Amino acid sequence: MGWAARLIGAVLAVLLCTARAEAHCAAQSFEGNDYTVCRFDLRKDRLQLFSLDAEGKPYGSFAAVSDALSQVGQALSFAMNAGMYGDDLRPIGLYVENGRTLRKANRRDGPGNFHMKPNGVFFIDGDRAGVMETEAFLASGIRPQYASQSGPMLVVDGKLHPKFSSDGTSLQRRNGVGAPDGHTLIFVISEGWVNFHSFARLFQQALNCPNALFLDGSISSLYAPELGRSDDFAPLGPIVGLARPR
Repeated sequence: MGWAARLIGAVLAVLLCTARAEAHCAAQSFEGNDYTVCRFDLRKDRLQLFSLDAEGKPYGSFAAVSDALSQVGQALSFAMNAGMYGDDLRPIGLYVENGRTLRKANRRDGPGNFHMKPNGVFFIDGDRAGVMETEAFLASGIRPQYASQSGPMLVVDGKLHPKFSSDGTSLQRRNGVGAPDGHTLIFVISEGWVNFHSFARLFQQALNCPNALFLDGSISSLYAPELGRSDDFAPLGPIVGLARPR
């Protein structure tokens, strides 16, 4: 093989490795259900949370976040809905953006998934990230750059939420986030209808996440240009995203 052919081969190999390194999302099946799994290493991937635009109004969609980023020379390369919210699209639990607490932790009891305790928080602080049960997070004294509260927890210290049942009849299209270590977050969306028990087992058994948090169901949405995907099912509250220079 001549030197030119070897050079071309080397360049193609580098380009292929780079493309693979930049791919975050992939299909995964587990126990008969299909999912899209997106993995981020916070030492390389600077995830952010987005709630309110420059005028103080909820973004409400991936398109609005993308448009705002384009105005500052950035492109949205991943996004997912990132926690429960009210009719006004504002978070109903703890929400921290750029180090500012825009809403305090919600420790009340009540109906619905958010109040199926224990609920929890996922946070991002530079190259550190994690998922913690709400009370444990509040006791930790962590002051993160970004944080969002949702519920219920799917996995707590390696164990499934105690209220989940393998024969649970509540089937939804669900999304959630897990932390396999102190610098990685894994975001997952189901491609079909699953119950809490099946969804939680994915994080516990297949993704090796000792802690994982449910983000929402039915409105669960993913923006992943690498997959040619941009869900637009319903107005969204908090959004987690990855921005890159254009």
